[in-house]
Amino acid sequence: MQGSISDKTQINIESDTHGSHHEAHPDHRIFGLIVFLVAEGMIFLGLFIAYLAFRSMAPEWPPAGTPKLELMLPGINTVILLASSLVIHQADTAIKKNDVKGLQLWFGLTALMGIIFLGGQLYEYSHLEFGLRTNLFASTFYVLTGFHGLHVTVGVLLILSVLWRSRSVSEGESMKSEHYGTNNRFGVEAAEIYWHFVDVIWVILFILLYLL
Repeated sequence: MQGSISDKTQINIESDTHGSHHEAHPDHRIFGLIVFLVAEGMIFLGLFIAYLAFRSMAPEWPPAGTPKLELMLPGINTVILLASSLVIHQADTAIKKNDVKGLQLWFGLTALMGIIFLGGQLYEYSHLEFGLRTNLFASTFYVLTGFHGLHVTVGVLLILSVLWRSRSVSEGESMKSEHYGTNNRFGVEAAEIYWHFVDVIWVILFILLYLL
């Protein structure tokens, strides 16, 4: 009797142990990314508050003599960046269908649009009639747009890294299976979430610096 009970207990323990090996562990990487972006958002929030404080205390903003900012190029850049959010979402839709070629197409276009945005920003910098030390407005303008430009650069690098890892690698006479697929798309989702964050920050910057 005791032997049968112990045998059943042993079977249950082995069954529980065996089942535990197959339990799906929750993926906390997206949560970690969101926490990181919240921290980055707090930094931007501090910069926005400082900018608004400087503006509210200044008798005139921008200070007298500061050349007016042109709207055409930043407006075009804004359209490009917002459109890139729609493009990168198509990549996520493609990989959910295990369409790696579609992922590569849409991520490639997103990276190109990000590079065009950065090129437009550098072109604007080269044609501005004020420098970093001209006045308080100029300093905050360069800090805000430059810090955002750094985040766009990181986003482009993330997208390019996903593209690199999604390529097929030849192994002898066969091709190694692609890194991303329907059940493995964390890198794609992380890059998309980061890119949407960059876009939202730019919309706020555009309103603060160019429209208000």
